[in-house]
Amino acid sequence: MNDWMKAVSNVDENGEPRDGPYEERFKGGELACEGLFDHGHKTGEWKYYLRNGELKAAGRYERGKMVGAWRWYRENGQLMQTGQFDDNEQKTGVWKRYDPSGKALDETPFEMGKKVKS
Repeated sequence: MNDWMKAVSNVDENGEPRDGPYEERFKGGELACEGLFDHGHKTGEWKYYLRNGELKAAGRYERGKMVGAWRWYRENGQLMQTGQFDDNEQKTGVWKRYDPSGKALDETPFEMGKKVKS
């Protein structure tokens, strides 16, 4: 799930583990992402942005892994998808997708990263 988000190195320009508040910007200066590092691991709430300034994704990390509830958005700011990750960064619970107008498209339950068959 991380592959579509702005890649962020967990070490600074000196090769040391990042620690504390972090921001990364696109080449044009727009905010690309913001969050917190704890000894080289993403932690707490992180936000990823599109070049147009709209929120792209938001959720939490613990020890560098995506956990809990996450939200993804379209370029127009409309909610695109919601879902959760377990402590092993696997999809869990009900994932919901929305069309470009914000109307619910579908809901898919997951357990341990796999779709639950009904």
